[in-house]
Amino acid sequence: MSDAPLLVYLIAGEPSGDLLGGRLMAALKERLGDGVMFAGIGGESMQTEGLTSLFPMTELSVMGLVEVLPRIPRILRRAGQTLSDIETRRPDALITIDSWGFNGRIHASLKKRGSHVPRIHYVAPMVWAWKSGRTKTLARVLDLLLTLLPNEPAWFEKEGLRTLHVGHPVIEGAAARGDRDAFRARHGFAPDRKLLCVLPGSRHSETAKLLAPFGETMALLARRFPDLAVVVPTVETVADEVARAVTSWPLPAIVVRGPEKYDAFAACDAALAASGTVALELAMAGLPAVITYKVSPLSAFVATRFLGLSLKFVTLVNILVDEAVMPELLQDDCRPDKLAAAVEHLLTDETARVLQAAGARRALEKLGLGGESPSRRAADAVIDFIMRRKEQNHG
Repeated sequence: MSDAPLLVYLIAGEPSGDLLGGRLMAALKERLGDGVMFAGIGGESMQTEGLTSLFPMTELSVMGLVEVLPRIPRILRRAGQTLSDIETRRPDALITIDSWGFNGRIHASLKKRGSHVPRIHYVAPMVWAWKSGRTKTLARVLDLLLTLLPNEPAWFEKEGLRTLHVGHPVIEGAAARGDRDAFRARHGFAPDRKLLCVLPGSRHSETAKLLAPFGETMALLARRFPDLAVVVPTVETVADEVARAVTSWPLPAIVVRGPEKYDAFAACDAALAASGTVALELAMAGLPAVITYKVSPLSAFVATRFLGLSLKFVTLVNILVDEAVMPELLQDDCRPDKLAAAVEHLLTDETARVLQAAGARRALEKLGLGGESPSRRAADAVIDFIMRRKEQNHG
């Protein structure tokens, strides 16, 4: 067997995948040292770990049908370029990360061409929520699937696809390492002043639906808690829109960006947040939260009637323990009066706060909290798979 370094080809198509890829590369280097090399497509995190991206990852970071359509010719050209690069380099494994629209095409094309490169995908599509038939699609073209959630392997293993749960990246993020005292001192908040963290989403489609009811919710809370202050962590894509909206809120509000978000989590007493990964970060931070979301009536109708989307809960914390740990106020329940009442409950009822923290802890343990980091588990799974394949080929 050759002593040459392993060549691992990775493809990420969006920032969350790039972050996963960077952590996986760091874990592989930790395990193998100079015994691993990388090629592929990625962003800043993966490039920091030594990847020279075949082309800018931003060319693949497109969301929504309307946005994707005009980019299809370029995306198809980039897919062809990627396939040629993989076949030229003949890596020891291909690891694609999320972004199944692009990455699924790469895997299917390699299989069709008879490629012997082991095909691994990291982050399963949410087939348990919708499009369950996609399990067969993945099983046809993949050799190994690494999942974030513990309930996912069973969906794919019944189709004969080797699937391993490695844990969720939120477990090794910085959400639990915020500095409460530093944040309050930095922004002039007294140690005992009540602070509410408000997170209206990271996409325009979310802020457009939530900023108005959030503003009305603040008006209701101002009557009950006149000394309450609001902290609004946001991201670059919607920062200007959010900053304009909060100027009309009847409670004092500051907008923060970047990693200061985690200090804000530590400093606040409760949160009101759009549904998404941030709910897991709030759980990691131990910050009790009310979760809400609202889409257009047409989108909600299509999701339930035509896509078959049917979930008891939408928040992953609640899904994992099959219990309403975090209050969910969705669609018609996304009303200022209901939101204000739910937030008030968390601000005033210590028992509710303790119960939510305990339930969140149970959910996080299912994602790997307390064990080996997800990136190291993923790295070990990849190394084991590559070595087993090499032994089979030389056996």
